[in-house]
Amino acid sequence: MNRIQRVLMQMQNHQLHQLLICDPLSINYLTGCYNDPGERMWVLLLKDNGEHLLFANRLFNVPPMDIAVRWYGDEDDCVSLLAQQIDVHQTLGIDKDFPARFLIPLVERSGVRVVLGSQCVDDVRAIKDEEELKYMFEASAINDRVMEEVSNYIQIGMSEKEIARFIDQRYLDYGCQGNSFPSIVSFEEHAADPHHEPDDTILKEGQLVLIDIGCRKDDYCSDMTRTFFTSQPDEKHQLVYDLVKKANEKAISIIKPGVKLKDIDAAARDLITEAGFGPAFNHRLGHFIGQRDHEQGDVSSANENTVKPGMVFSIEPGIYLKDEFGVRIEDLVVVTEDGCKTLNQLDKNWKIIAK
Repeated sequence: MNRIQRVLMQMQNHQLHQLLICDPLSINYLTGCYNDPGERMWVLLLKDNGEHLLFANRLFNVPPMDIAVRWYGDEDDCVSLLAQQIDVHQTLGIDKDFPARFLIPLVERSGVRVVLGSQCVDDVRAIKDEEELKYMFEASAINDRVMEEVSNYIQIGMSEKEIARFIDQRYLDYGCQGNSFPSIVSFEEHAADPHHEPDDTILKEGQLVLIDIGCRKDDYCSDMTRTFFTSQPDEKHQLVYDLVKKANEKAISIIKPGVKLKDIDAAARDLITEAGFGPAFNHRLGHFIGQRDHEQGDVSSANENTVKPGMVFSIEPGIYLKDEFGVRIEDLVVVTEDGCKTLNQLDKNWKIIAK
């Protein structure tokens, strides 16, 4: 209920008296109840008078809770039932994920004015509480262990897919719910593609290995990237690696409450640009993370917002040289009252593997 109160405060700031939430993770965040609704309607209606209502199909599992539940069946017109509970004289905030198949009939039948209201929940979810941070540190500790294990597991002659399967299995062995995103394993020139999907390519002596992985544990995600070498790196590989590591560390060093997210991005980007690799750093510096690997909010040159204690986001500079190789180093950080802490503790100095 404390989380709901924080959302109600955000609604007040945006002059909203009612807000419709359909994101299953946001509903879980606010009620402790998760359902994957598929094609059915699953929404939480928050009202500033406290008369909140959860709309649930009878097939869903909903434990006893303080919020009233409006049940419906497949034979019912769920949109009309929802329309009956909305104050048509007040603007309705709508979740950014609310399907058009429900939204359009709702507006047509009720005539209510709607505006995008997701920020009321997103801004609250961006500030992690102590319980959430506990889960996120635990998930990152598992990620550290799995990254260390896979770096010792890799051998010349293995395929990208084989290594990815090892990672995925280790998460299950540690009691995770699974991956927070599909594991990325990239050899040499494949690492120049930031979102390369592992294939049957075989690792050869002297190639670089980029690994970007994350697990989901207790409903919270981890995410990190490390880049390894299978032999002594040549001068260009060392130069690029050291530059990316320096950019990662520079960005982390300036994080504290009040700093603009765009300035954190600039701290890393300017360093890489000054070294002549600006165009090769072709994505934002980071993304927010929590119940999803990518949550609302990012660390980019376009984000004028300032950081606040409790925010958790990635710092992941990269340099990608087409048809040659790519290097990325990624850590998660949580903003504290006077700076930040990294959730990942695994060493970032370059390492030779598959000896």
